[in-house]
Amino acid sequence: MGNDLTKLEKISASSPWLVRYPLWRANERIRRMVETTRESHLILTVANHFEPAWDGTREGLGWAAQLSRVDDWHKMARRIGAVRDHDGRPFQHTNFYPGEQYHRGILDRLAEMQDEGLGEVEVHLHHGVDAPDTPENLRRSLEEFRDVLAEDHKLLSRGDDGGKPMYGFVHGNSALANSAGGACCGVDSEMRILAETGCYGDFTLSSVHSRAQTARFNAIYSCGRPLDERAPHRSGANLRAGSSPTLPIIFTGPTVFDWSHRKQRRWMPRIDDGVLTAVYPLDFARLRNWRSARVGIRGRPEWIFIKLYCHGFFRFDPEATIGDTMRRFLEDALDRADRTGDFKLHFASARETFNIAMAAIEGKEGNPNDYRDYKLKPIMRGSRRSSASPRPLGRAVEAEAVG
Repeated sequence: MGNDLTKLEKISASSPWLVRYPLWRANERIRRMVETTRESHLILTVANHFEPAWDGTREGLGWAAQLSRVDDWHKMARRIGAVRDHDGRPFQHTNFYPGEQYHRGILDRLAEMQDEGLGEVEVHLHHGVDAPDTPENLRRSLEEFRDVLAEDHKLLSRGDDGGKPMYGFVHGNSALANSAGGACCGVDSEMRILAETGCYGDFTLSSVHSRAQTARFNAIYSCGRPLDERAPHRSGANLRAGSSPTLPIIFTGPTVFDWSHRKQRRWMPRIDDGVLTAVYPLDFARLRNWRSARVGIRGRPEWIFIKLYCHGFFRFDPEATIGDTMRRFLEDALDRADRTGDFKLHFASARETFNIAMAAIEGKEGNPNDYRDYKLKPIMRGSRRSSASPRPLGRAVEAEAVG
């Protein structure tokens, strides 16, 4: 069954964070009164669980069908890349590609997309699904995939010291550090292995309907328990300016209640954990809710991190993730930002999100755009991503400008 849960099991799995939600909300109200914020900068990141083999079956699609899907995705990415943020950067996903499904042709295509500024590539991994994995096999799998991405495709990033490649991570089935009751992982020391193999940040959470969800939410933090323990990320203090984070940093998406939701004319609040899907329409109210989660670095309240997630190849979701529905949502948000001056919207990759967070920790301020390459720089050099130009107010730039 993997991580499939009944409704009762979902409620039980959600209890650790649900019981803390009222206290979190009360503390946030106090923070708003105490902290004086200037104009907000919204740093929008989409963690795409990029699995072109997915078709709802265990076997999945063959390579030819996957390559065709990725080619179609590339075309859609080019179209929506015409939408530019406050800094002139194209909208993009960060494509977390599953290492156990490696195919050179698919990664070559993803590298082309990254070269065009249409989405950086990071590491996704499903393991321990049929039987518990071992620490030795996990380490080998991560190092081999990391090195293939860096050496063969010029993907991932490095620090200024030119050391080993660094990567962002999303755990398949949400079972980070064996947090799903032993299912879909099996390695208690996974966080230690991630740290030692170059993982700068984990972008798995939120997973509010999974037993893997921890009591920590709406936060950017380091693990509060020893990294060899099972689920050491179940606790940990919010990072703040002047702190000394331990890698990998945990980036959670917004987790808030949507009190405006109605079903069959009845009021029925639901949980918004930042998922992009056709069954949860995009509108400005959702952006307002994501912003209200105030995920960020303490001491830098005007920089708000909005990490969303999606499964790019779920059958009905592309319109909501990279199609016209998403394009209209982004253009509306950018128009509102221009008209009201209330916030500025910045599209960022997972790597850039980490860099901006580290800049905040080290006391930097102003426009987060200045810190996209603050610590980690892409191995791929000279890509067209650097040719951003200021976005014309109130509209997207022409598609021909991309690439």
